[in-house]
Amino acid sequence: MTETSLPPTLPRTVTGLSEAEAARLLEERGPQEPTRTSRSYASIVRANVFTVFNLILVVAGVATFVFGHWEDALFIAILVANSGIGILQEARAKRALDRLAALVAPTATVIRDRRPRQVGVDEVVVRDLVRVQAGDQLVADGTLEQSSGLTADESILTGESRAVARHTGEGVRSGSFAVEGSGYYRVTAVGMDSYAEKLADVARSFRHPRSPLERSLNTLLFALVAIMVPLGAILGYSLWAQKTPISDAVPTAVAAVVTLVPEGLILLTSLTYAIAALRMARRGALAQQLNAIESLASAEIVCLDKTGTLTDSALEVAKLVPASGVDEGELAHALGRYAASAGAKNGTLTAIGQTYDVPAEPVSAEVPFSSRRRWSAVRIGSSCYVLGAPELFALDGLDATVRSEQAGGRRVVVLASCSSSLAEVDVASDPEQGPPGELRPLGIVILSERLRPDARETVEYFLSQGVQLKVISGDAPVTVAAVAADAGIPAAGPPLDGRDLPDDPDELRRAALEATVIGRISPEGKQRVIEALTDAGHYVAMIGDGVNDVPALKKARLAIAQGSGSQMAKSVADIVLVRGDFGAIPPMVAEGRKVLRNLQRVTKLFVTKSAFAAFLILTVGIARQDYPVLPRHLTLVATLTIGIPSLFLALAPSSGPWRSPRFLREVASFAIPAGTAAGLGVASSYLFASDVLDLGLVQSRTVSVTVLTIVGLYYILVLEAAGQARATAVGVLCAVLFALYCLVLAFARDFFELAVPNAGIVLCSLGGSAIAISGLAMMDDRFIPAFLRRGWLEA
Repeated sequence: MTETSLPPTLPRTVTGLSEAEAARLLEERGPQEPTRTSRSYASIVRANVFTVFNLILVVAGVATFVFGHWEDALFIAILVANSGIGILQEARAKRALDRLAALVAPTATVIRDRRPRQVGVDEVVVRDLVRVQAGDQLVADGTLEQSSGLTADESILTGESRAVARHTGEGVRSGSFAVEGSGYYRVTAVGMDSYAEKLADVARSFRHPRSPLERSLNTLLFALVAIMVPLGAILGYSLWAQKTPISDAVPTAVAAVVTLVPEGLILLTSLTYAIAALRMARRGALAQQLNAIESLASAEIVCLDKTGTLTDSALEVAKLVPASGVDEGELAHALGRYAASAGAKNGTLTAIGQTYDVPAEPVSAEVPFSSRRRWSAVRIGSSCYVLGAPELFALDGLDATVRSEQAGGRRVVVLASCSSSLAEVDVASDPEQGPPGELRPLGIVILSERLRPDARETVEYFLSQGVQLKVISGDAPVTVAAVAADAGIPAAGPPLDGRDLPDDPDELRRAALEATVIGRISPEGKQRVIEALTDAGHYVAMIGDGVNDVPALKKARLAIAQGSGSQMAKSVADIVLVRGDFGAIPPMVAEGRKVLRNLQRVTKLFVTKSAFAAFLILTVGIARQDYPVLPRHLTLVATLTIGIPSLFLALAPSSGPWRSPRFLREVASFAIPAGTAAGLGVASSYLFASDVLDLGLVQSRTVSVTVLTIVGLYYILVLEAAGQARATAVGVLCAVLFALYCLVLAFARDFFELAVPNAGIVLCSLGGSAIAISGLAMMDDRFIPAFLRRGWLEA
């Protein structure tokens, strides 16, 4: 438990528990179950074990045990090993993410012994008095004892997107967030007794829809199942019509079905995401959605707030410029009173309060700051002050100074005194109401922000990757434009004023696409810009840290929040930059694109196997011929040409573009011809060996397995052997894998029902491999390894 930086002076009406009372109540209540910060271990096990394809394989394995030979159920052991590896890796990633999540977990500011203290959610007890400010999460149910313009976002509980004003005496619920204002509420229920916990179907966190890659993989898997059913029926009918004995029919059917199933693809995808999330965690980024790594790699437009992203979140008072007839000391004292006494703090008031240390005084009326209104007000004794954006005031001779400072990238706010009553201000019914009348400017406050040291380098990286950057901020357009230019973001014209956003959707879309900088924009305006860019067909990411960024974060395909930002922003984010390091994003983008490029290539290997199975069923499978391969053969080949290589290649270095919408097209354009060619090579060499050379069933099947192994390793060279160094590494890997196959022939051939290679087996294997490889190479040079293509071109 830590003491916060909140002022120790509290209203007389605000009385919390004593430390002794809180400790007693905490002991009486007992420990609470900790809030889940990531997938549970049970969920990880279910995701890796209970899948449709695992069910198909288990049924096939049981049938093999009962009606066939146990050796042909070897794929069950591989299935168990794969699931075990996936569970262990995801559990490892979970532990790392849980440790990181603890750093950004929501906290509560409770009043103990009349002093504000920051405690963990599990330390809040019934009868505690909790202070809540804009951006804070309400961690327990309670009744408001004091409200200073407090509005709450209860959408997670009610589905209502608009914030609701909450007044003294009204109830508040855990799971909601303070959007504006501040207040104190008395806790009435915590933990399992709270309203949110009692809602069985409540959405505990904001979730984006499935990513394009996830949708593509689901489409692919549904397509494979749709193909598997009729092909299985055709094969089953053929075996029944031929009166094939069940001891032969089961291995044949299992061999066909097992080959159609991409048994390791889903495992590899979740494993890749888990490892990527673990690597992100090491860079101080918490992935709260499993598909965040893909969204990060796919982003085409990144919209970002200025303060806290391009610049440090902390503001500093650069100087004061008093109005005519006002002494600078008088202005400084008034600012200090305002900052110390106001109940609702923001970055501007915090900076002012740190510069001008003035004792806090009782506040009789307050209008909290809102980015929609762009002003706040407070009445202290007989004095009334209004603090807000310069354009809301008649500045007389200060206009030139304001324009000059804003053009230099500085934030400018005005302090004015007011003579009218704040009781007449009703921001609840009119959230965009202007400041009260009869204002007399006292002067302007000029605040400076420091550009983050890594901002220019990060901007340069995004631009080099073809990612568009757009800065959308509530500050003055010229101020935002100056900071954006300083960070290296190219201007596509004059900055746009968010108050002038067009209502027509087509015009808004055109304006959002053309503008690089938008200032004086409301939270709803940010949301509209994100929606317009998304409607234009772009994959949009949003980086923000404040309550005013939340509507835009919710609408973006990828939401990134700063670790130092509001609890509300962090709760809806896909990725939280725990250390607030904007410079950590480029390496994560590179990591994501590398992983997804590799995953796409490895997926081609899995689907090629399925295409091969379909070809073999429709040719040899329905003929009066023994099937060319046994299930144990396919397990061996899949392990050597897909299983082992994919573990290395999925996380290996890679380069090149990544476009998720073309995923299925890219996979199919490779897998269908490659699978057909492999099937043609296997079928022709097998039939030649058995029917022409009369080599016998075991020897003919040895030809089939050898051809399939050689062609499978060749496909790895085609997909992975890009640069010279990579081609060498992949070539060595393929050589090692083929050597493993030779060892199997030498020492485990009886188990796998393979024969010692003789001249006929070798010649048929080379001929079948040549048919498959040469046919592909003549059809499309994509099926020639890159290093060979370059060599031929140079020759």
